[in-house]
Amino acid sequence: MKRKTSSAFTLIELLVVIAIIATLAAFAVPALTSALTRGQMTGTLNNMHQFHLAAQQMAIDGASNSDPTLGWPGDMNPAPTALSAYCDALISNNYLQAGDVKKILSAPGANCVFSGGTYSGSTYTAISGLTSPALKVYLVNGSNPSNTIFCETANYTYNTALPSAGVPYSDKGFIVQRRGGDAVLLRKAQAVAGGNATAFQTTVGRVPGDTDGVAGAETGVVLTSN
Repeated sequence: MKRKTSSAFTLIELLVVIAIIATLAAFAVPALTSALTRGQMTGTLNNMHQFHLAAQQMAIDGASNSDPTLGWPGDMNPAPTALSAYCDALISNNYLQAGDVKKILSAPGANCVFSGGTYSGSTYTAISGLTSPALKVYLVNGSNPSNTIFCETANYTYNTALPSAGVPYSDKGFIVQRRGGDAVLLRKAQAVAGGNATAFQTTVGRVPGDTDGVAGAETGVVLTSN
C-alpha cells in the first residue's frame, strides 16, 4: 500500500521560513528608513535652494539700486536681529510669499508657524510668533567667500556633534546651503572639524568672519526664531 505524500510544511520547515523572513526584515527596515530620511532631506535641500535664490536676488537688487534695506543678511541696514525680520524683508519686497516661507522653514518634526507676513492694501503686517523653524540663517554678507554658510538645518550647530534628539533629522545628518549657491547633505561624522579645519571648510563651509583654516563658532552670527 502506497503512503500518501504531504505537500504541507512541517513545523521545522515553517520555523525556518519564519526565521528567514525575520532576518530579511531586520535588514530591510533600516534600509527603508534610511531611504525615507534621505528623501525628506532632499526635499529640505530643495527648499533651502529656493530660499537662497530669493536671498540672492534680493542682494543683487539691493546692490544694483544702492538700497541698504535689501541685501544679504549681514549687509542689510538696519541689520535683522531675528529670522522673522529677515523673512519680513523677503516677503514685504515680494521675493517670497508667507506661504512659501512657512514651507521653506518646515521639515519633519519642525512645523514652522507664524502670524503676519501679509499685506492689506499697501499696509504690510510684520511676522510675529515665528516658532519651530527647521532652518537657521547666518549673517552672511556679499564680501564673504562663496563657501560661507547662508543657512543650515536647525539640528546642527556649526563644528559641534549632532544631538541625538535634534530637530529636524536628529543625528541622521544635516544640510548646509552656502552663499555661493551650492547645498549639500552631510552625515553626522562630518559635523565636527577634528584636526583638519581646511578640509572641514571645504566640505561643510565656514561661518561669517572665519579665516582660511580656522573653524570658528556660530555664536552671534546666526538668526533663529522670532
